[in-house]
Amino acid sequence: MKVRSFLKFALTAAALACTVGASAQPAYKAEYKMSLVVGTAFPWGKGGEIWANLVRERTQGRINIKLYPGMALVQGDQTREFTAIRQGVIDLAVGSTINWSPQVKELNLFSLPFLMPDYKAIDALTQGDVGKQLFGIIDKAGVLPLAWGENGYREITNSKKPLRTPEDLKGLKIRVVGSPLFLDTFTALGANPTQMSWADAQPALASGAVDGQENPMSIFTAAKLHNVGQKYVTLWGYVADPLVFVVNKEVWASWTPADQAIVRQAAIDAGKEEIAIARKGLIEADKPLLKDIAALGVTITQLMPAEREAFVKVTRPVYEKWKNQIGADMVSAAEHAIAARK
Repeated sequence: MKVRSFLKFALTAAALACTVGASAQPAYKAEYKMSLVVGTAFPWGKGGEIWANLVRERTQGRINIKLYPGMALVQGDQTREFTAIRQGVIDLAVGSTINWSPQVKELNLFSLPFLMPDYKAIDALTQGDVGKQLFGIIDKAGVLPLAWGENGYREITNSKKPLRTPEDLKGLKIRVVGSPLFLDTFTALGANPTQMSWADAQPALASGAVDGQENPMSIFTAAKLHNVGQKYVTLWGYVADPLVFVVNKEVWASWTPADQAIVRQAAIDAGKEEIAIARKGLIEADKPLLKDIAALGVTITQLMPAEREAFVKVTRPVYEKWKNQIGADMVSAAEHAIAARK
């Protein structure tokens, strides 16, 4: 009788332990919210779409991700995105290092004027020790980074004239993102930098409230900026904008280790595919994307090395000022990685 009572007690305790264990594991949400600044017509938004689709397929629908483009989850303010991810308003995101730099100052590294002269320089940073260090910093800031993507080199456009010298920029109203480093850079060049969100930028360009803007060529074509007065493009490659695939930490902790591995690998795969899309038409010898843009009646100015060097010289004080704010050791490590690139 005592044995039977003990067995009954043990079975009851085991069942209770299972119930407690099950309740301790948070249930999966029916939908996870992914924030994107732009839609899927852009390589950036396409990267988010690819990631969401891979996760849905590889988890057999256990993790269902819905895209929220146009900064819909942060009321149109892209600089609030990182904080919203950390707070759990956003579950996942593919975000810009520029937009997150107000919260993570080290991400300003990529916005140092004329740091990265070519695509191999970008790869030397994101795929090397500097990239790992930055992921550690993002992690400590409260958001889990999984993979790198790329928005691309930001070229300058305007409605007034070809830009070949810093003097050509004097007095032009140039839309910039909400970053003090961008304000410093364009002020040094003699322009009138005007801070506004991307949602506000396009109507401002159309009305002539601002004269120009700077963005990757894939943004130029997808947003049809030639239709809002942007008839002059200068290829100067002054900064590039890597993207980061991230997840809210509480959401991440709610998934099984197997699903975490799936989401991480899907981010890595989507990031590689997104980078290829972002560079398409620009890394080929004949640069077909530039030919397509020129065919729209846009004047494309390619700076000669000496002309580009004039912009480098004017912005060097900004570079030196921000090198210390970002962290001199990190910037030096980046400079060495770029110098050693193959």
